[in-house]
Amino acid sequence: MTASTRHEAVRNIAHEAVIEPENMTEEPNNAHIPEYFGKYVFNDRTQKQRLSAPIYEALRKVIDTGAPLTAEIADSVAGAMKDWAIENGATHYTHWFQPMTGSTAEKHDSFIKPTGDGGALLEFSGTQLFQGEPDASSFPSGGLRATFEARGYTAWDPTSPAFLRCTPEGATLTIPTAFCSWTGAALDKKTPLLRSNQALSKAATRLLQMIGENQVTRASSSGGIEQEYFLIDADFFNLRPDLLACGRTLFGARPYKGQEFDDHYFGNIPSRVLRFMHDLEHELWLLGIPAKTRHNEVAPSQFELAPVYMPISISTDHNMLTMAMLEEIAERHGFAALLHEKPFAGLNGSGKHLNWSVADNLGSNLFDPGKTPHENLKFILFLTAVARGVDLHQDLLRSSIASAANDYRLGANEAPPAIISIFLGTHLEGIVDSIIAGDIPDGSTSEPLRLGVTSLPELPRDISDRNRTSPLAFTGNRFEFRAVGSNQSPAYPATFLNTILAESLDYLSDTIEAIGGPSTENIQRVVRETLSKHRRILFSGDNYAAEWRVEAAKRGLLELKGTPEALKPLRDPKNEELFNKMGVFTAEELESRWHVQTEIYTNKINVEAMATRDLAMTMLLPAAMEHQKRLADSINALQAVVGEEGTSSQRETLALVTKTIGDLKNSVDALLEVNERWESDSDDVAAQAMGYRNEVLPAMEQVRDAADFLERLVDDSLWPLPKYREMMFIR
Repeated sequence: MTASTRHEAVRNIAHEAVIEPENMTEEPNNAHIPEYFGKYVFNDRTQKQRLSAPIYEALRKVIDTGAPLTAEIADSVAGAMKDWAIENGATHYTHWFQPMTGSTAEKHDSFIKPTGDGGALLEFSGTQLFQGEPDASSFPSGGLRATFEARGYTAWDPTSPAFLRCTPEGATLTIPTAFCSWTGAALDKKTPLLRSNQALSKAATRLLQMIGENQVTRASSSGGIEQEYFLIDADFFNLRPDLLACGRTLFGARPYKGQEFDDHYFGNIPSRVLRFMHDLEHELWLLGIPAKTRHNEVAPSQFELAPVYMPISISTDHNMLTMAMLEEIAERHGFAALLHEKPFAGLNGSGKHLNWSVADNLGSNLFDPGKTPHENLKFILFLTAVARGVDLHQDLLRSSIASAANDYRLGANEAPPAIISIFLGTHLEGIVDSIIAGDIPDGSTSEPLRLGVTSLPELPRDISDRNRTSPLAFTGNRFEFRAVGSNQSPAYPATFLNTILAESLDYLSDTIEAIGGPSTENIQRVVRETLSKHRRILFSGDNYAAEWRVEAAKRGLLELKGTPEALKPLRDPKNEELFNKMGVFTAEELESRWHVQTEIYTNKINVEAMATRDLAMTMLLPAAMEHQKRLADSINALQAVVGEEGTSSQRETLALVTKTIGDLKNSVDALLEVNERWESDSDDVAAQAMGYRNEVLPAMEQVRDAADFLERLVDDSLWPLPKYREMMFIR
């Protein structure tokens, strides 16, 4: 790869072809969006049309109440599902699951069954729908099974509807499933999520019935998952081996113009990007994914997509599918979609904001404070449970969003810090303080927002502002977990949120019962004492401020800065007890998560370290040495004309380049030594992870510092890697 290749890519981008509609799976007809929305989903509407009334009602009972799934139901659903899929061009089916890798997995099987006369039938039974058996030997298990124990099972998740993945050549019936070992241990992220939702339903129903809500029989969490991402031209992406292998740029000098003018945020969407967004949204709507919002994000070439709320199992599946569609459709438009949390150093990283709420079977949002939140008993109880759960289990919430990639983002001025806290806003915090003090809260409603222009209407003012610096912010009728990484499965943090809330709801019920039952006086006492004990977790100020770190330490809040420290709580006996008590993880399953995530952490940094070494030695160092040679030749030629003294400035430049080349080579040697040492020391996984964090990462930064300085010195015509100024601004 040479600099001329880079310059050719820049020229080619100016001549990008417009994507024609025939490249889409189906030409959009926006006038008929309500008709084609969810066309490729075996959703409730399709089930009602294709299943007999008794089978449909039985399936709804399975989905809505967790009733047992019988063979009769499975066979009937499988037959209808197969006919629907074949009518829409499907030849294969797949059980789609979420292993502990953090991505999705699938194995495709055709509907074909050979007959004795040399022909074939198309067959799909309830057994095939209900259970699959992919080879599980190469998926991480964290010690839950031996490598030679290859058997794994996928189990149909009826709460998340099947859908079709379509191409011009055909379609595949895709069935969301859970994934477990031969012994029944969860090997995925879906099974614990479903368990946590079940635990939450049980605990919420118990407390609500205790306070007289006798018609409540179940509750569940919902999610609205915002997805941030970058788009760069595919030509640039293919010229960056670090992006290809690591998802982020290991080198790159900061551009002279970045995001400091705030001119990209909510700015005009470039026409080529808008064509991509139109195509993406159309494909998502066909799959029943309610993409609602699109806009430019803070960094150049950064964007965001946000959907409408859905039940948590469906919303997490939708998000995993959205990430896949982002990459697939970006490629169709000559882009590369970057989902890494920090693809560009020094610029805004990407998150995935998990908007989380809980509703009962009557349709009540239990996080909705109403017009008078201090009088809304359900809201106060659930708010109290959230405060207690987050305070007691801040370590687990930090564990739930820990990764090598998210470490590059957390704590910068683009994402919440590694200190977990809750933002409620002045109004709600005042109510909490009044409850703790035993006072009557201020019942006044907020004044409308007047804009000072008579032709503009008065706007209703929310009870609190938003706090984008808070890890867990209350935003009107939900909590927004802002620290989730853009490339991670949202099922994991949702599982942890559900679990800690369920345990705290049980605590409130137990405590109220222990002091005599649900009288007004007893409920007020338990709420007051609980909020008083856990008031420290509430913070409405600037979480970026250095003063907050000092204050948080005084309050006794944790600051787990890196992934190795953040994963340790998964091995804490108190957390093992919590998850086991709530039926979400066994001790062995929780230990396996620690082991898998720790190994992923070290493997990712090891790959980055090797890529750093190779790119520096085979691409950047040769370019710098060629520049050094040209400088020397130029100085020698100039000296004959102007003499020794006339070339002093040029010699200073040559000396600077020569020194920096030496710095680059020395830093690469140091990185190679430290990485090989920790790469070979794998007996103690925890110590290895700390070694990568404390020694390998700083060594990589030393290489980058020298390389990025050289980028500012070396002739632009020689530099082989596309530069930040090109990737982020040329579309």
